[in-house]
Formats: sequence, structure tokens, C-alpha cells
Amino acid sequence: MSLLTVGTVAFDTIETPFGKAENVIGGACTYISYAASYFTHDICLSAIVGGDFPKAEIEELKSRGVNMDGLEVVENGKTFFWAGRYHQNMNNRDTLTTDLNVLDDFNPVLPQKYKSCKYVMLGNLTPAIQKQVIDQLDGSQKLIALDTMNFWMDIALDELKEVLKKVDILTINDEEARQLSGAHSLVKAAETIQEMGPKYLVIKKGEHGALLFHKDQIFFAPALPLLQVTDPTGAGDTFAGGMMGYLASTDDVSYENLKKSIIFGSAMASFCVEEFAISKLKHLSMDEIETRVQKFRDLVHF
Repeated sequence: MSLLTVGTVAFDTIETPFGKAENVIGGACTYISYAASYFTHDICLSAIVGGDFPKAEIEELKSRGVNMDGLEVVENGKTFFWAGRYHQNMNNRDTLTTDLNVLDDFNPVLPQKYKSCKYVMLGNLTPAIQKQVIDQLDGSQKLIALDTMNFWMDIALDELKEVLKKVDILTINDEEARQLSGAHSLVKAAETIQEMGPKYLVIKKGEHGALLFHKDQIFFAPALPLLQVTDPTGAGDTFAGGMMGYLASTDDVSYENLKKSIIFGSAMASFCVEEFAISKLKHLSMDEIETRVQKFRDLVHF
């Protein structure tokens, strides 16, 4: 089944205790698309870049089954740029530079084919743009997922709550879940957030795994202990891409299959952090992915 992803395609400069990568390809749509491409070859991407974005990168995404008709290229503009430095613990980071550039004028208009995509992953953008995308869909969607962050909760909470009424899954981290709900207990937070609209809530806890909530059911997916974490950038988006790509490929939105999708998303994220940016995501095999998923099974089986 088709998967629509809307968000950013960007340049990043990343510093971690293990090195530095300058002007590498990043952005939510990029990570989501690469991760999802291992499960489905019917992906539609909507984003905006400047004329400085490498055409070779666009062609590579196309070669992986990503429809780029929704990529707006502003030839005389510059692509969104982010620079950050991670602390020694790799959980905290400082944003050094954020240049919105052409992203400041992003006004996604979906090509006709995109409007009927059955699965939708809305990357971290303003709630107004997320709602604008949803309003262009034809209503045949099986699952709409949305990612957001505390920044939008601070400055656009009412708009965010309006969008949440229209989605099936919300993916946020534990601090954001507490802020959005006003509850410290994640169980209570999940209950409150589900009342806002989403049937499912995924709370990402970084190196401590992820939680899936649905009504009174809770599923926990651990993070795989890794020998080396080089760069956490994009891990959350890679998780979302793996999760949604798996759901689109199986075309099953039951709670039991959602649990499996969380494991596949976690497996893809575990690959992402092993190298800088999207490097590792470009060169995986399905055998490697299946082996990694089996490690997750072994980790929790008793």
C-alpha cells in the first residue's frame, strides 16, 4: 500500500563525541523514506528544497521507489539547514544553527496521486501545515500518523489539538507526552492524549525503547543495546519510517500488527544511529534487517 510522507529534506552539520559530519543530507522526510523503502516501494514525498540540493540525492530516492513529484525545488533558494552538537551522554544536544531558508515558505500542494495514499506520516512541521495536508486527502486513508514536538506545544497548542482530532497515531517522546497531557504518569498521559483524538500513542524513550498505548493496552519495545552509537540524529524519524513502511507493506492496522511495526521501527532506528546521518540506511539488506529484528525477539523472549 502507498505511503505519503510530508516534512523536511535538509542539510545537517552534526557534532558528536565520535566525530563531525558537515553538510550531510538530513530531514524527516529523508529518514522516513529511506527506512520505509525497505518495506514498500510506493512512497510519495512532499517537501521543499533549494537549488543547492544535489540532484543525485533526488535520483537515489527515486531509485528506491520514492515518488518525488511533491518535492518543490526553489532554484534560487537555499535548502533548510540545521547544525547541532551532542553531549557526551548522546541524549542531550545543543542546536547551533537553524536556517529555515526555503522551508519558511513551504506550502504543500499534494499531487493528485498523493491524495489517495492509504498510509500517511506527517513529519514534525507546524500544526497548520499538517492540517493543510490532511485537508487535501481524499478520506480513503487507513492510517494517519503525526509527529510533533514541545516547540509547537509552546506556541501553537490550540492548532495542534485541532490536528490531533484528525489523526490515528501520535508519536512523541516522554517529556512531550507529559507536557501535552499535564500528567507525570505516562499511563495517565496516554489516557489523556487518546481522548484528544489519536487511537494510538507511541512514546519514544530513546535508548530506553518505546511504548505503544491503545485504550487500556500497553506494549513495550526495548532499544537494542549497541556496541557503538555514533549519531542519534534522525533516529526518531527512522523509527517512524520503519513503523509506517511495515504497516503499509502488511496493510494491517490491528493492534497486534502495530506491535510488530514498533519492533521493525526500532530495528531500523538501531541501524541509523550506528553511522552519521543516512549513511547506514543507504546500504542495508533485508537479511540484516531480519537478523536485527530477531535480536529484538531474543531480547524480550522468556
